[in-house]
Amino acid sequence: MSTRDTHGRPLQNLRISVTDRCNLRCQYCMPEESYTWLPRKDILDFEEIATLVDAFTDLGVDKVRLTGGEPLLRHDLPDLVRMLATKQPIRDLALTTNGILLSDQAEALKAAGLHRLTVSLDTLREDRFVDLTRRDSLAKVLEGIAAADAAGFKPIKIDTVVMRGINDDELIDLIEFGKRYEAEVRFIEYMDVGGATLWSRDRVVSRDQILETLAAHYGDTKTASSDASAPADRYTLPDGTAFGIIASTTAPFCSACDRARLTADGMWYLCLYARIGTDLRGALRGGASREEISALLQRVWGRRDDRGAERRLAERDRDALLSAEQLRDDPHLEMHTRGG
Repeated sequence: MSTRDTHGRPLQNLRISVTDRCNLRCQYCMPEESYTWLPRKDILDFEEIATLVDAFTDLGVDKVRLTGGEPLLRHDLPDLVRMLATKQPIRDLALTTNGILLSDQAEALKAAGLHRLTVSLDTLREDRFVDLTRRDSLAKVLEGIAAADAAGFKPIKIDTVVMRGINDDELIDLIEFGKRYEAEVRFIEYMDVGGATLWSRDRVVSRDQILETLAAHYGDTKTASSDASAPADRYTLPDGTAFGIIASTTAPFCSACDRARLTADGMWYLCLYARIGTDLRGALRGGASREEISALLQRVWGRRDDRGAERRLAERDRDALLSAEQLRDDPHLEMHTRGG
């Protein structure tokens, strides 16, 4: 069954935040000193997550990505992976992690049935990693990538948020690092979403600028095939190395966006920029059946007209989307709460 919104976009891709907690404090995501955390009693258990996934797959969802916060902080996460991996409609089960805890869990995640793995890595310099994340954990991340490769996750994807004057001089180094593991590096334009309270337009390194830098070093790049609904435009270097660029800030892909986001406490958001969500936990714990929840999802998605990134692009005086005060008042607006 294919459920489409007002622009004809299918509901196909579900990102599930399994926790809002994180063991890093990255400048572009969690730059403040303190946060309002979701109440523990509100966090969905694995059975509740699995039930909601069933309702989503009834409407055409066949791609599920587990996120956080940092998802590997969630106790016994391989158990959830195992539950979801057995669901026939899911053809792509992935996880995004910062990699700090990955070396201890990579084999268990693979054995549980996880299909794909993405590791966030914004720098290869120890001093810069500390400045960016306020944690001295680069060695653990690199260890985690090596462990994931040894466990059989191929190709690993490496996500890098590129910020002018911060890490835009490491594009070549990151490509070369990716080659060691046959990993595909994806460069992400710095986005002005919730949590990015330090965002400014002049810190954005655009897709064109990234391509120019890589071409100056490697030679001309070529466009590679990719899924039309995937966020990254894919390219290859002259030696065949593939990489991606997610240009959500300067060239939004709203017209093909098939993503929905479920927070750890069951709030469902139709867009990363959305201010208002739908409380699925309340429906589930109130006794709603799978069929009733599917009907609710269908009604809400059928009214969807979100094009958040395109609307932000059209704003003349564009600044950070939300203030720290607004985020403290409503933690659901945080990027680390709704899975980035």
